[in-house]
Amino acid sequence: MWVVNILLLLFLAPCLLFLVRFILYRTALIFVLRKWANWIDDRIHVHQYLKVAELNENGQDNQFYRRVFLYVNSLPSLEDSNFTNLFSGKKSTDIILSLDDNQVIQDEFLGARISWVNKVERFDHGGVCNRSFLLRIKKKDKRRILRPYLQHIHTVSDDIEQRRRELKLFINNGPSENPINGRWRSVPFTHPSTLDTIVMDADLKNKVKSDLENFIKSQNYYHKMGRAWKRNYLLYGPSGTGKSSFIGAMANLLDYDVYDIDLSRVSDDSDLKLLLLQTTSRSLIVIEDLDRLINEKLTTTTLSGLLNFMDGIVNSCCGDEKIMVFTMNSKELIDPAMLRPGRIDVHIHFPYCDFNSFKCLANNYLGVKEHKLFPQVEEIFHSGATMSPAAIGELMMVNRSSPSRALKSVITALQSNGKEGKIAGKGKRLSDIASSPSLPLPPPAPPQGEETGGANWKDSVPGAKEVRKLYGLLRLKSCKSPSSFDHDSEMIER
Repeated sequence: MWVVNILLLLFLAPCLLFLVRFILYRTALIFVLRKWANWIDDRIHVHQYLKVAELNENGQDNQFYRRVFLYVNSLPSLEDSNFTNLFSGKKSTDIILSLDDNQVIQDEFLGARISWVNKVERFDHGGVCNRSFLLRIKKKDKRRILRPYLQHIHTVSDDIEQRRRELKLFINNGPSENPINGRWRSVPFTHPSTLDTIVMDADLKNKVKSDLENFIKSQNYYHKMGRAWKRNYLLYGPSGTGKSSFIGAMANLLDYDVYDIDLSRVSDDSDLKLLLLQTTSRSLIVIEDLDRLINEKLTTTTLSGLLNFMDGIVNSCCGDEKIMVFTMNSKELIDPAMLRPGRIDVHIHFPYCDFNSFKCLANNYLGVKEHKLFPQVEEIFHSGATMSPAAIGELMMVNRSSPSRALKSVITALQSNGKEGKIAGKGKRLSDIASSPSLPLPPPAPPQGEETGGANWKDSVPGAKEVRKLYGLLRLKSCKSPSSFDHDSEMIER
């Protein structure tokens, strides 16, 4: 009989254990028991705390904080946190989990239990806060696992970055806004431009690409020469010639984040330096329309502050592998000190469209490499007519369903711009000549394409007779002194 009882107990014991285990996992009791066990364990052992702050003592981003952030938010135990934030990823179907403020998450490494706290300290004035991760580890485990654990964080975070790499566009806040997350706010950088889609002379494009690729491989060379590992570009040319698109292509080629600095939201020179200190390595730092900001005095930053920003001590101490890009419509009115080597290493001119650029646009927008209207377009370009690539591209985009109609619309626009350009060009020469007191003002040219009666047209212009008399005197003078006429001719051409 006792044998039967023993067998019955052996059968009931596993069933009872299974039932208890099932009940515990189906309720919150298992979590309560684990919490009690961890509480007892924490009271028995001595712990040490290590803090990973978001910013270092110089106010710059702590790169290790970013690695810890990636690592902690990738742990499987994140799902056990009391509060977890959910964000959408690159794809609409991707969901990204993120630890909420002041929440604790557990980790295990080499048999040791480790905890992280996402610590956030908020201040009353303006909502400014300090962010950090607090690592708690048993003192008896520290010497054994701390170094390999930190190396493990580096390895895992690098792998996550490679899989999740998403370029960002950073925009600076004004100093009076007191943003919660610092002076920079970011959005995903999704500019579609590549060097293949940029309309540029092929040789120049290859040189620029080679220069960028050599730069990212030259860390040892720069450090050997005692120079900061950075490079500055100037993109200048009229509006609509592709300067902003080229910046997007540079970022996509190098896989760099973009920091777009709005100087109108910078309070002074010191504020500009602080913004630079808070940029990260492997980034493009961009200031657009610099000539307009300076000439129209739209910024409180001084020339000295800009020069130090481009090539000063702070610039050399704010991280490696950075490229600064400045755009201008014209560099004629810019102080030469700003354009010297070291402050600007590479000058790239973005002109209006020519026939070769037009063919690239036709291929990109219309998928047309050859067309019966190309000779007519080439002839118009050779006559001096031109337009910006943006304007031509817009015409092609609107009429992309019919390449012939698109090309005809471009031809019409070029012809119209050619006429206006000739008139404007002659007006410019007139103003140049008028500024010289030694030369008379010639009469304006007749409208393009109109038949004029010569004397009738000249007489219809106010003061035309007086002008002809003065020109007659010049011609008479030229017969007596050919050399002086040559000199006057050069002045007119200028």
